[in-house]
Amino acid sequence: MTKRRFDDLKEPTELVNWIKRYFQKNGPTSKAVIGISGGKDSSVVAALCVKALGADRVIGVLMPNGDEKDIADSKQLVEFLGIQNFTVNIYEATTGLYDGLAAAGIDHTDPRIMTNTPARMRMATLYAVAAAVGGRVANTCNRSEDYVGYATKYGDGAGDFSPLANLTVREVIKIGEMLGLPANLVHKTPDDGMCGKTDEDNLGFTYATLDAFLLDGILPDYETFCKIEEMHLRNTHKLKLMPSYKSIESWAF
Repeated sequence: MTKRRFDDLKEPTELVNWIKRYFQKNGPTSKAVIGISGGKDSSVVAALCVKALGADRVIGVLMPNGDEKDIADSKQLVEFLGIQNFTVNIYEATTGLYDGLAAAGIDHTDPRIMTNTPARMRMATLYAVAAAVGGRVANTCNRSEDYVGYATKYGDGAGDFSPLANLTVREVIKIGEMLGLPANLVHKTPDDGMCGKTDEDNLGFTYATLDAFLLDGILPDYETFCKIEEMHLRNTHKLKLMPSYKSIESWAF
């Protein structure tokens, strides 16, 4: 992999300036709308937006799916940053969709539906809030997740601007530390919020292993390398615009 120079002294400032430029061009008076999970990614994005725009132009949206054990982490973050926030429980909307699918004779218990629907419901919620407050939705995915496709297409993989898209988990943690965010949020072990497994349990390898490959060119064992590359190739469609018809000569899938 090609190494990217990361200057931990300059990177936070460059990110803040990038966010400022984005809003100057795409909504000088708009607010940043961010889904707050209480993990490192949403915490860092929210903190960067506060530095770029001021706390009065940043909206945090907490979106539990029923009762969630770590909602306290989300509340801790919005209180720490002093930003306006809304709590929208997606449980009724999600189960309503499941009931509708069941009524149509569709098995909503398919793991692909159960895993991806809450993420898409949350993104729909963020865009509803953005429409209500005049905002732009922040994507909070990082480079490590994007590389192996660990995001839901049109769910947490969507958004209007993406501050962390070129930063690995290792780098996001470093920036979170430099921003002075609470350590329990910056170093929180990410999980899928459903089956009790961590992201790394689901992936089958650690982010440290993935980041060493992406940043330092350190190859993992052969089996892990093959798994990483297979996931990358299978999920690259999530990062591209959908194919569109132009002419027979331009067909390329």
